Amino acid sequence: MSRLLAAVRRYPLVAATIVLGLVGIGLALAGFADSLAWLFGGFGLFVAAISAVGMVKQLRHGSFGVDLLAITAIVATVLVGEYVATILIVLMLTGGAALEDFAVNRAKRELNALLNRAPQIAHRLNGAGDPADVDDVPVTEVQPGDLLLVRPAEIVPVDGELVSASAAFDESSLTGESLPVERSAGDGILSGSINGQAAATIRATATAAKSQYQQIVALVEEASASKAPVVRLADRYAVPFTAVALAVAGLAWLLTGDPVRFAEVLVVATPCPLLISAPIAFMGGMSRAARNGIIVKGGGVLETLSTARTVVFDKTGTLTHGTPTIARVLPAGGFDADEVLALAASAEQYSSHVLAASIIAAARAKDLELTASDTASEVPAHGVVATLDGREVAVGKFSYIAAKAPDAAATPLDGGELAIYVAVDGHFAGSIVASDRLRGNARQTIGELADLGIHNAIMLTGDARPTAEHIAGLVGIENVQADCLPVDKVNAVRGIDKRPVIMVGDGVNDAPVLAVADVGIAMGARGATAASESADVVILIDDLSRTARAVVIGQDTIRIALQSIWLGIALSLVLMGLAAFGLIPATIGALLQELVDLATILNALRAIGGRRDAAIAAGSAPVRPEPASVLVS
Repeated sequence: MSRLLAAVRRYPLVAATIVLGLVGIGLALAGFADSLAWLFGGFGLFVAAISAVGMVKQLRHGSFGVDLLAITAIVATVLVGEYVATILIVLMLTGGAALEDFAVNRAKRELNALLNRAPQIAHRLNGAGDPADVDDVPVTEVQPGDLLLVRPAEIVPVDGELVSASAAFDESSLTGESLPVERSAGDGILSGSINGQAAATIRATATAAKSQYQQIVALVEEASASKAPVVRLADRYAVPFTAVALAVAGLAWLLTGDPVRFAEVLVVATPCPLLISAPIAFMGGMSRAARNGIIVKGGGVLETLSTARTVVFDKTGTLTHGTPTIARVLPAGGFDADEVLALAASAEQYSSHVLAASIIAAARAKDLELTASDTASEVPAHGVVATLDGREVAVGKFSYIAAKAPDAAATPLDGGELAIYVAVDGHFAGSIVASDRLRGNARQTIGELADLGIHNAIMLTGDARPTAEHIAGLVGIENVQADCLPVDKVNAVRGIDKRPVIMVGDGVNDAPVLAVADVGIAMGARGATAASESADVVILIDDLSRTARAVVIGQDTIRIALQSIWLGIALSLVLMGLAAFGLIPATIGALLQELVDLATILNALRAIGGRRDAAIAAGSAPVRPEPASVLVS
């Protein structure tokens, strides 16, 4: 009963139409058929007036919808006395909106699943961490360093590190890995993971707002709130479809002299399939993307993905894993290797660049003592300079260091290597050589994008040309632009002729170019960085092949949306032709149009893509899981 009342409150016009229809049937059986003119006709004109107001609002926003046909059909049936057809058209119009709402909610199931699972409560341990001494607190009150108890089958509320000796977690909603992952004491635990069969203790390392799962939820909310270009897509066909329908109806009236024919044609021309199919397909595509670990911020992104002609890749963190390892340290100017590494690591403590973490990790692995800086500043895409015990230490690209230390010398590198240079008080102190691991499926992804029609592949990177060309050769990219600053990348993307352009990147330096690309795709598996916030698509799973899968989903979604629209148009045109010859009475035509609505809805729901994803999972589709990594050195 409560569900029925909720449905009535959600769809009051549908409920009113059904009630009036039943009342009308009762009056007709009781011999009061004449009253249907006032009951059905009056209510039909009331609904037509409401729709007309909505249509005027659309026109004020520069959008010509197809509600005109439905309004005209209602008015026409009232004028010619086809009151049963009137109430059926009203039911079709209001019921179509209800069906759309229901189908869209069905398509948004995967999007909503993430939102509904967001943890709200954390079990904070007090004192010495006694499991019996626990306070339940809002997850927003958890601070880094708090000890938290995660009970069996509970969701980890914030990012943390495991304190218990071992535990198993289900990370499928975050990484796509279907099997439980074993973690040991000290390992990082992502919020949103589901604990296994035993209680676990973790130490929070981030607040809720900065934790992985909450950032994913924020991206999902942004995606689900964004408005798809449903109206634009439907309105491409609205004007010609409306013109054809009115022309056929007017011609039928003119040739027969019977105004009823005009009404009969418009009854079967009501544009519910045009209005319903596109939004369902778009929401289905966004839902499918979310299920595949891809957050798409709006249906317009799917449409652009489907027609993309160029793809641009950053190198570090995109084509490579973005976690370089230090291969060797080459001291100069009387410094030794450990001293150079310690100085560089001390300065890099204040840098956000991905290489900083590698240098610091290498120094700590050797138990080198890091010095606190008196002052430190970073020049994005160039380097960092810090004052350490009265000495100015600069770390960065060769051009940056050469400007500070004229005696700096470039380091010979093998393919895939890069060098970080160090200067102390204006003198060259040496270089640190690092290498990165190429993603094992990078070349395969480039090939899959080409198979999907995106043949123009470009690499834009801030790295040196030898390193960039080496990586490009391994993955099959011929067009390479190296030594790029963020502004160089922006200008390069703006200057591309073959559009739309997809830009795939990772990191703060990629945020501007992701924003100016037609579609920016951020490899955001590590969280909602500036890159993921400025991108149109965020890949939550650290898998480059998901870029190709995003294109597949975009192409599938648009194809199904257009199929559904054309299916509705084709069926309506057939019915219009039959109605023009008087073969379909208005009442029967309204019933047939309901079947057209149902057919287009069912076809549009195919955009959810369960079977397609199953084919991809089975390896029979172009997007496949990532194989083992390749070491670039």
